[in-house]
Amino acid sequence: MKIAVVGGGPAGLMAAETAAAEGAQVDLYDAMPSVGRKFLLAGKGGLNLTHSEPLETFLSRYGSRRMQLAPIIRSFGPDAIREWASGLGIRTFIGTSRRIFPADMKAAPLLRAWLRRLRQSGVRFHVRHRWSGWDERGAMLFLTPTGEQSVEADAVIFALGGASWPKLGSDASWVPLLRGRGVEIAPLRPANCGFDVEWSVYFKTRFAGQPVKSAALLVTTPDGAIQRRQGEFVITETGVEGGGIYAVSSVLRDRIEREGRVVLAVDLTPDRDRVRLEHDLSRPRGKRTMATHLRRYAGISGVKSALLREVLPRETFADPIALAAAIKSLPLVLRETRPLAEAISTAGGVRFEDLDERLMLRRMPGLFCAGEMLDWEAPTGGYLLTACLATGRWAGAGALKWLVESRARPCA
Repeated sequence: MKIAVVGGGPAGLMAAETAAAEGAQVDLYDAMPSVGRKFLLAGKGGLNLTHSEPLETFLSRYGSRRMQLAPIIRSFGPDAIREWASGLGIRTFIGTSRRIFPADMKAAPLLRAWLRRLRQSGVRFHVRHRWSGWDERGAMLFLTPTGEQSVEADAVIFALGGASWPKLGSDASWVPLLRGRGVEIAPLRPANCGFDVEWSVYFKTRFAGQPVKSAALLVTTPDGAIQRRQGEFVITETGVEGGGIYAVSSVLRDRIEREGRVVLAVDLTPDRDRVRLEHDLSRPRGKRTMATHLRRYAGISGVKSALLREVLPRETFADPIALAAAIKSLPLVLRETRPLAEAISTAGGVRFEDLDERLMLRRMPGLFCAGEMLDWEAPTGGYLLTACLATGRWAGAGALKWLVESRARPCA
């Protein structure tokens, strides 16, 4: 059995491992000079492999695609990923946020061990091979440094990524090629992304790059409920980004698409209630500056104090009741998402409705899809990598099963 895997990210590598472990000859093709480039960059600040929360809570992070991803992740979830990493000689630990990391926090040692095992299992790597479609015989075409090459395989697993971080290989060049064959693809959109805010020149010059810590973000979901997420975010020259923002980015993005903009409410003092703030801010200020008053009676200084002055009209500071209300729900007007190329991940992709239970395209028997090129999204925190690994493993097993069934099927 000859299986071609196109894409050398986590999903493609896992598909290759799964197929090779069962004796298939696996050739993996990637457009870049080396595989796993986005994986390595994602691990620069500490490789977040997965998350240790209860599985049902974990599965809820996949929103509208929970039903499709649940059996896939149940088959290769957080515990299985930790065991798999251990098999590569990589110890893991659970951090204070319940996220799971390699003991040394790095991606490179894991990738090196993984590639070594893949080569030992017979996987052959072909870098600088960019998939460009099919020839007249139905063989895959690749653009290579030595010219165009045709490749035939018994089954093909595509793990081509989304459209975020295109310089690392995920440039969505596969979208028109599959659409041209009638494959249904949901539009690619930024996920886990930042947003534009019209800051004043002074504010962005002075405070870009500074984190807003100990805050809570309040957004209204499509059903009218108020979603509250505690966490920090970062001021940028163009707006806001960071973990707290990413956690609610899908709701914010969808509202901007519907309404043209969205107001994000920020609670700058999540550990102080409004009544207490009103009482403390109503104390006589005397000769103290407003900055000193805010620091002493609201615990607000630095970038938080600057945010208040950036957003609120001057008269609000003279009214303790209005000021307390603004501190507990500071309105930031978000006008646009940052460009897709800057996003952490991508929403949209090949619709699950166009795939069978093995992740094989219904319109194209023998062609499977995995990873971020599928139509799902999730917040950061190990959820992205878990789904990529799990769908890669599922597609690899699905391709093997389909090949066995095809060989057993009598000829017409």
